[in-house]
Amino acid sequence: MTSTDTQEEQHTGRRRRRLWWLAATGALGVVAAVAAAAPLAERPADPAPRPKAASVTIERGTLEGSHTVPGVLDYAGPRNVAAGLNGIVTAVREPGDRVAAGDELLRIDDTRVSLMHGARPAWRDFEPGMTAGSDVRQLQESLGALGHFAGEPDGDYGARTVAAVRAWQSATGQQKTGRIELGRVVFLPADARIASVETSVGERVGAASPALVVTGRDRLVTADLKLGDQRLGVPGAAVTIALPAGGRTTGVLYRVGQPTERQNNGRTSTVVPIEIQLDRAEDADGVDRANVTLRIPTERREDVLSVPVEALLALSGDEFGVEVLAKDGTTSRLPVTTGLFAGGRVEISGDGVREGLRVVVPER
Repeated sequence: MTSTDTQEEQHTGRRRRRLWWLAATGALGVVAAVAAAAPLAERPADPAPRPKAASVTIERGTLEGSHTVPGVLDYAGPRNVAAGLNGIVTAVREPGDRVAAGDELLRIDDTRVSLMHGARPAWRDFEPGMTAGSDVRQLQESLGALGHFAGEPDGDYGARTVAAVRAWQSATGQQKTGRIELGRVVFLPADARIASVETSVGERVGAASPALVVTGRDRLVTADLKLGDQRLGVPGAAVTIALPAGGRTTGVLYRVGQPTERQNNGRTSTVVPIEIQLDRAEDADGVDRANVTLRIPTERREDVLSVPVEALLALSGDEFGVEVLAKDGTTSRLPVTTGLFAGGRVEISGDGVREGLRVVVPER
């Protein structure tokens, strides 16, 4: 054997040993991989978590459906008050001030303009010799309420009225002339609140210049119903009102207007305006003008059985049921017929449905 043959044989032996070692180590790797994978493949899957559940009883009582409508809480009866005279404004009330009959609204040329009660506006001077009229009568009524006019108002500007005007002028620091120049008295149906001031001290105004915006003192909620919800506008209906900051009060729907068009973001819609009076005006103390939410009743069902809405199960198609919980902890499904949905509850009826029966609900 030559040296060349010997070298080739040694090289072949080394190559075989190397292949055997690679094969052996590869096989071990496969075996190890299979061994490692086998427990994973054989391990059972974790069971799906079951939702926690609680139970409630079927209750008997009254369900009331309601419809939610946005509204605005404000003061009733806003109206504009003109300066009434030509001159310089020398004093004016502040927004939020409350004024009663006989009180000062503003001053023109340092002479007061006063509030009096009356449904009709003044249209002439009050002075001796003027013809009798309803404007004189309502002046007499206001002066009588202030304690200056005695007797029955008759609409005649005679000696009794002149004396009453002079007494009022004296009590309020005015010149005792016994006459009232047109524009010195503003007639409003009742006491008022200053909503806004449209002029300022030092401004020269004309008789028709805007001076004040006043409102009544009563609180009022206004809202618009969609035309399709017009049936909800029932005078006398009790309404729940959600106030700002979580407050709540109640009121009565007392006025339903005629359908009218409103413009909103360039679109025109027909709505039905409604007004609600508060049952307790003091509940809105501290709230000037604010957005509120109304809940108007839609339907009322008395002496019915009901459960929380989440107790309902969809059995098949449009069929519903509840899961009844027995005393031993077992459950069974009971088909039910649904009625009114209201306040997070649903009316149910059907065979086997009775008051006090315990049913399953998801635990919150």
